[in-house]
Amino acid sequence: MLEDGKIFIGKSTKPEYLDLRLANRHGLVTGATGTGKTVSLQVLAEGFSNAGVPVFAADIKGDLSGMAAPGNGKEPLVKRAKEIGIEYVPDKFPVVFWDLFGEQGHRVRATISEMGPLLLSRLLDLNDTQEGVLNIAFRIADEQGLLLLDLKDLRALLQLISDNAGELTTTYGNVSKATIGTILRQLLVLENQQGDEFLGEPALDIKDLMRTDRDGRGVVNILAADKLMSNPRLYATFLLWLMSELFEDLPEVGDLDQPKLVFFFDEAHLLFNDAPKVLVETVERVVRLIRSKGVGVYFITQNPVDVPESVLAQLGNRVQHALRAYTPREQKAVRVAAQTFRQNPAFDTEKAITELGVGEALVSMLEGKGVPSMVERTLIAPPMAQVGPIELTERQQIVASSPLRGKYDQPVDPESAYEMLAKRAEKAAADAKAAEGGGGILDMLGGLFGTSGQRKGSMTMTQRVTREVTRTVVNQTVGSLAAEIGKSIGGRQGSSIGRAIVRGTLGGLLKR
Repeated sequence: MLEDGKIFIGKSTKPEYLDLRLANRHGLVTGATGTGKTVSLQVLAEGFSNAGVPVFAADIKGDLSGMAAPGNGKEPLVKRAKEIGIEYVPDKFPVVFWDLFGEQGHRVRATISEMGPLLLSRLLDLNDTQEGVLNIAFRIADEQGLLLLDLKDLRALLQLISDNAGELTTTYGNVSKATIGTILRQLLVLENQQGDEFLGEPALDIKDLMRTDRDGRGVVNILAADKLMSNPRLYATFLLWLMSELFEDLPEVGDLDQPKLVFFFDEAHLLFNDAPKVLVETVERVVRLIRSKGVGVYFITQNPVDVPESVLAQLGNRVQHALRAYTPREQKAVRVAAQTFRQNPAFDTEKAITELGVGEALVSMLEGKGVPSMVERTLIAPPMAQVGPIELTERQQIVASSPLRGKYDQPVDPESAYEMLAKRAEKAAADAKAAEGGGGILDMLGGLFGTSGQRKGSMTMTQRVTREVTRTVVNQTVGSLAAEIGKSIGGRQGSSIGRAIVRGTLGGLLKR
């Protein structure tokens, strides 16, 4: 039943396939807990890998780690293979493990500048006013060429803005110290939740997710997300950032014979819970356009209604596992799910959704010119790799032998906003001290302005001159940051000083 250019999914009244030419038209896997969504995801991931397509998938329960080990031939798997007319052949797949916290895989990082104000506001749970001030902060950083890599860079910038709030308000709008204080407190909360471990250098190179092994099979990139799920906002923001980076970094390629990368979003409802309208609209736009970059996006969630309609309309390949329908709300959800399919007169789709067994699903894939096939009640094929997690020692061995070992494991702290501001502050203090020590000049200035007979308790001429010198130096510091940073950050920005920095679709950087 295996065919070139297609992924075998299972068997209904006929073999069911996902056409690789249409795999970048995105997809959806839905169903209640325990109905087999993860197995369907694994079958798809194995098929993509065998076709030479790299995969990225978040592993919520740890089960996907089993793809690194050959299947163990359990009786239900062998039986299912026999039922649908294929041979069960245990296999394992090339896997790279990732982890935002660096405990179960290579560490994943992004810089503050790459995150941008929209996603960072989402991560920090800021209101509209606070998001507006954060946008001002990023605007000032961009205009000054000020590179924001980690939390201490952002703190230094916010503190600078707070100290000069009055002057900045006339240019950028109202900037209150109270609002900046709130943002700083939210940064502390994020840090306490280990979110700061995700922000910094070395930042993830998207090309490292798009690799094949020596046999030409696509590498399956698995993100350990069990611990990450304790902070759903961080999980959702990370996945949105990654999709944004793929969208911004990859060139337009049009329709290919198969995708360059397939991206699985598990627990997709977390991406949209309490998301502002502008974010949902941006995600919809990215999902619609990213297919021309050769990327397929597949959402995994319990019910189609978890995904906004504007996004749902972009998901052409569908696998629907069983849903419960005990309450009026659940019955309505089942009805909506049934209506998303091209109906099959052979059975009642709405009724079938509530009757499906474990490992059985309603399947509708794009065919021909991108038209959805008629929905079919399908027995899902068994995965050929292990179903369920591998042992911790096996995972550690795979990480230790990974070709990416050492590239992301240790943080680096190149010169950026914090260091530049600290260096300039030290210079300002040194210049002020030198000016204060120049007694002859100060005495001469005092004589010119008749300050020799000052009242007790008033500011001395020396103190006034020192203050003015310090203010001048600090102003010069801010004005020269762009040029200095352009010279210092070299490999990060390149040798072109004054290169424009523009915020991208979801907050990343488009460098030109």
